[in-house]
Amino acid sequence: MYKPWVIDGHCDSIGDYIQGKRTLKSGTEGGHWDLERAKAGGMALQIMACFIESEFKPDSSTRRGLELIHAVKRFVAENPDHVFMIHNQVDLNLLPNPNKLGLLLSVEGGEILGESLFMLDIIYELGVRALGLTWNQRNALADGAGEQTNSGLTRLGQNVIKRMNELGMVIDVSHLNEAGFYHVLELSNAPIIASHSCSYALCPHPRNLRDEQLKALARNHGIVGVNFYSRFLTEKGEGSLEHVVQHIAHIAEVAGVETIGIGSDFDGIDQAPRGLENAAKYPNLAEALLLAGFNKDEIEQIFFKNFRRLLGDVIK
Repeated sequence: MYKPWVIDGHCDSIGDYIQGKRTLKSGTEGGHWDLERAKAGGMALQIMACFIESEFKPDSSTRRGLELIHAVKRFVAENPDHVFMIHNQVDLNLLPNPNKLGLLLSVEGGEILGESLFMLDIIYELGVRALGLTWNQRNALADGAGEQTNSGLTRLGQNVIKRMNELGMVIDVSHLNEAGFYHVLELSNAPIIASHSCSYALCPHPRNLRDEQLKALARNHGIVGVNFYSRFLTEKGEGSLEHVVQHIAHIAEVAGVETIGIGSDFDGIDQAPRGLENAAKYPNLAEALLLAGFNKDEIEQIFFKNFRRLLGDVIK
């Protein structure tokens, strides 16, 4: 079976780890993502999201975010023969490593900053290299996709974009409202990502990107990581491997293959698509894309090269 290297732009597996549900070492523990299945699927790098759950917002957001960051660092320390953290260009140049999986630390929700720009430098020093500005709700930076507003970034949010560019942090606009999406593109001097979103034209969900947004992302040399969540893939029940292929094909037509990545949202979704049930199944998607008419170079762009190029452009 054709098995290209994979960079996955988003998974939420550290949530199970911090709650003591799984060690993330073996698929026998359940869930979608673990070291054993990531290796079987050909994974080179996982962008590991620290999702700050709603129950901790707003008052305990910073504490919870720091707990999650610490959990990722503890996971790496427990598995030194299998994983390594990506901090800089030297680390990026080790990808793909056939013996070790790279992890890039992300925080899903600018709530971790509270109302302090200084906290951005703190989490950067702790190893965070990507930040999702919002989840679905409003915070001190911007409005989330769930707010359904036309508001752009706040003054703090604008300063966060500038500082992230200076530090070399990846700006993630998945979960951001549409006005905020365009505001980020106006402000950022570096490519951005929508780490786990799909096509609005195929499935009109507020979390998905309209064709004009996809085109704007392409002009920015940014990337959308196609999400495996059924509700973002189709309005008609359970998602499948074929739905994922359809979203990739549509985005390729609208914005070009170079704008597409993988953003599974594994362990952040309640059910993975048929044929993509866990991280060992990425080769199924590669084979399906071959059958859909994509050539191997295009598939390797989607699976690895596009995210690797963007990270090389942003990380310092």
